[in-house]
Amino acid sequence: MKKRSFVVIGLGTFGSTVACELARFGNPVLGIDLDRATANRLSDTLGDVIIADGKDEGALRQAGVADYDVAVVAIGEHLEANILCTMNVKMLGVEKIWVKALNRTHHRILSKLGATRVILPEQEVGQHIAQMLHNPLVRDYVSLGNGYHVVDMRVPPQLSGKAVGEETAFGTYDLRVLGVMREGQYLSCENKELVLREGDKLLLLGKRPDLRAFGDDMRARG
Repeated sequence: MKKRSFVVIGLGTFGSTVACELARFGNPVLGIDLDRATANRLSDTLGDVIIADGKDEGALRQAGVADYDVAVVAIGEHLEANILCTMNVKMLGVEKIWVKALNRTHHRILSKLGATRVILPEQEVGQHIAQMLHNPLVRDYVSLGNGYHVVDMRVPPQLSGKAVGEETAFGTYDLRVLGVMREGQYLSCENKELVLREGDKLLLLGKRPDLRAFGDDMRARG
């Protein structure tokens, strides 16, 4: 499979983390920042680093931004620079553009400019952490869109010894058991007779209200 190429504009904490991880995965990555010290610090980690202003369309064109498959606009402190950079990348014809937003209003502006994905890192991470703090059984979760989530949850004592197909285990909730991780081994739940053990890692698919009600019920019964 052909690797996609990425350009990350703005190499602060968020941008440099994204750029370095993409490079670690073996992707071609171009980093762009105005600060020379930042560029020098990352020059050995990234495939290529350029000192340039994201607000300057000519500078981005000269840097070859138009040749990259995905652009990440990670300028987070300056609203005007973030918006102008997004517009420039869009005009250069980059197919996919991910942009860091400062707030909900900024999010709406970037969406109307044609950004492929707008990210609110602090809010998204905060929601993620709050969900796990609210229910200690939840180890992690992933949003699939349209209200659906996959939750990685520890099997509580209340479900130990119950088969995944038992009505008393999940029948009250509109949830689907995708699988179980036990001692590093994945167990398919196509076999409804699979008996759960306390400490198993349970993968559940469902909508947030059902997942929340299930988690709250398990906590209350604990």
